[in-house]
Amino acid sequence: LYGKRYSKLKLTLKLVGVVVLLLTLSYRPVTTMRLSPLDPSSYANAHELIIRHVDLDWTVNFDKSTISGTATLQFKLLKQDLTEIFLDVSDINVSSVEAKSSAGEVPLDWDIGGTIENIGSKLTIYLPTKTSGDLTVVISYETSPKASALQWLTPEQTFGKKHPYLFSQCQAIHARSILPCQDTPAVKFTYNATLRHPKEVTGLMSAIKVDSEPGVSTFRQKTPIPSYLLAIVVGALVSKPIGPISAVWAEQEQIEEAAEEFSQTADFIAKAEEICGPYVWERYDLLVMPPSFPFGGMENPCLTFVTPTLLAGDKSLATVVAHEIAHSWTGNLVTNRNFEHFWLNEGFTVFVEGKIVGRLSGNASRDFHALHGLSELSDCIKTQLADTPELTKLVVDLSECGPDDAFSTVPYIKGSTFLRYLEDLLGGPDKFEPFFRAYLNRFKFQSVMTDDFKQMLYEWFREDPKNEVLLERINWDRWLYGEGMPPVIPSYDRTMLEACLAHASLWAENDLDTIRASPLLNQTLVSVQQIEFLAQLLEKKTIVDLTAEKVALLGETYGFTTTKNAELRFRFVRLYIRARLMGKMDEILAFANSNFRMKFVRPVYKELAGWPQARPIAIDNYNRVKDQMMTVCAYTVAKDLGISDIA
Repeated sequence: LYGKRYSKLKLTLKLVGVVVLLLTLSYRPVTTMRLSPLDPSSYANAHELIIRHVDLDWTVNFDKSTISGTATLQFKLLKQDLTEIFLDVSDINVSSVEAKSSAGEVPLDWDIGGTIENIGSKLTIYLPTKTSGDLTVVISYETSPKASALQWLTPEQTFGKKHPYLFSQCQAIHARSILPCQDTPAVKFTYNATLRHPKEVTGLMSAIKVDSEPGVSTFRQKTPIPSYLLAIVVGALVSKPIGPISAVWAEQEQIEEAAEEFSQTADFIAKAEEICGPYVWERYDLLVMPPSFPFGGMENPCLTFVTPTLLAGDKSLATVVAHEIAHSWTGNLVTNRNFEHFWLNEGFTVFVEGKIVGRLSGNASRDFHALHGLSELSDCIKTQLADTPELTKLVVDLSECGPDDAFSTVPYIKGSTFLRYLEDLLGGPDKFEPFFRAYLNRFKFQSVMTDDFKQMLYEWFREDPKNEVLLERINWDRWLYGEGMPPVIPSYDRTMLEACLAHASLWAENDLDTIRASPLLNQTLVSVQQIEFLAQLLEKKTIVDLTAEKVALLGETYGFTTTKNAELRFRFVRLYIRARLMGKMDEILAFANSNFRMKFVRPVYKELAGWPQARPIAIDNYNRVKDQMMTVCAYTVAKDLGISDIA
C-alpha cells in the first residue's frame, strides 16, 4: 500500500548520497507506520490543534475536471507556542497559504512531502512566530483531474445525455484530494460553501442550501461533521418531495421511479427517532447516483447518496435507506475516532437498521435480516478476506494498510451481531435501548473509541448489581480481536430462513427430475428470501449436476433471468461463474459493467480471477472500463484480479 520498493536503493545512495536521502524523506516505502498519534492514516497534528469551521469558495470546471478556489480553515489551538500545522493533501496544487487576521492576510511558508501511495501527502504550514489562541488560515488551491474523491462524467455517461456530471465520495480518506484538511474522523467542523458551476446544472452539497441563482449556490452545515462527510454533486438534477423533511433528487429520467421506490423514507425516519432520539440535521434528502457510485449508500448529512441498484421496482431493497437514515445518529452524530474502530459507525448502524425493520415488519423480519447479514459475512470471510484473516477482527490494525484495503462486511455484521448479543444478555430491548439512546446523547457531536462505548456500558449497567455477573460473561478480547465469524450467534427466529435453506438444499443435492417434482417449487419466496436462498446455494461446497440446463431451470423457476433486483442478479451471475458457463460470459460482464458498486463487482471479478480461462477476459474488460470507476473501486478490483502493480 504505502509505496514502491526500491531494489537499488543502497546503490543509489552510494551514488548520490544526500540527494537520495532527501528524496526518500518525501516518498515513504512499504513499512509499518502510524502517521499521527490519533490516526494511523492521517498526518494531521490534531492532538495540537483542530479545525472548528471551514469556509469554501469553489469553482467547478468541467473542461479541466478540476475544482479551484479557497478553503478558509478556522483552528482551535490545543497547544501553546505552536510552530507548524500538518494537514493531509492528495494531488492538490496549492498556490498560496496565508494567515488571516483583523490586520489583514500574512503569507505563510509551506511545503508538501511525505507522499505515500494511496494515502497522500503532508502539507506543512510554518507559523512565523510561536502561535497561541485561535488561528485562521486561507489556502488557495486547485484539485487534480484525477482527484480520488471526484468522479467526472461526460454527458454520454448520464441518463439525459446532455450535461456533464460531477460527484464526490470522500470516505474513508479521500477528502484530502478536494481540500487540504485534517482528514481524520477525530476532527469535526462546521462549514459554509459558495459553489460556482455552469448555469444549466444544479449544485448540491452535504449541507442546507441557503441561497441559489443560476451558476452559484451557497450552503450551510451548522452541525459539526468529519471530513469524510463533505460531499458535492453537480448535474442535471430534479427533485420530488417524499416526506415532510425529505425529497428525492435524480436525473429527470429516474425521478418518478425513485420517488415511488423510496416512499417509505418518512416512516424510516420516524422509527429511527423512536430508537435514537431527535433528528438534528433539518433535512433528509436522497440522491440517486450514477451507476459508477461505488457503494450502496453514503450517509452524507442532509443528502444521502444511494446507488441506482436499489431501484428494484418493489421497494425490496429500500432497507438500505433505513441504514443510511440510522447513520444520522450512529456515524454522523457519534463518530469513530479513526477507521480502526469503524464498527462503531457501521455495526451500530446495522443494529439500528434492524430495529427499524423490526418495528415496521415485525421481529421475525428483523431476525431474518440479521441472519441474512451473517450469510453475507460468511461469504466475505471465505472469499474477499480469505488471504487476510487479520482483517476479520472487529477492531483492526491500520498500521500496515489503509482503510480502503480493510473495507469489508466485518464491521457491519460482526459489529451488529455483538450489539445484539449484548442486548439479549443485558435484558433485551427494554433495558438496552435506554442505554443506547443515552450513549448517543452523551457522545453526540464527538468522536469515540471502542473503550468509550465499553466504559459507558459498564457504568450504565453496573447501577443494578444483578448485572455484574452478566457483564463478567462478555469476552471482549474474542469479540474485538478474534478472527473469523462472531464467537456467539444470538438465538434468532429462523422461521423465514428455514424456507430458504430448504430451497437451497433442494437445488444443491438433487438432479433435475427430482427438483421438477418437488412440492417446494409451489412455495412462494419473497424477494429477501430469494436473495438468501441464492446466498445459501452459493455457500454450498458442492452442487449436484451444476450444468447450464440446471442453472437455466433455476432462472426460469424463480424469474432470476428477468428480475430488476440487483441483489438477485448479482448472485445469479455468480452461479454462472461457479458452473464455468463460458457461454454466459457476455451476461456476466454486462452485469459487472452495469454498475460499479463494490459489493457487486469485487466478488464477480475475484471469482473470475479464480477461473483460469476467464481471468484474461476479466482483466481485458477491467482495463476497458476502469476509467469509468471511482478510484477506490478501480484500485480494489485491480487487487482482486492480482494486477494491482500494473493496473
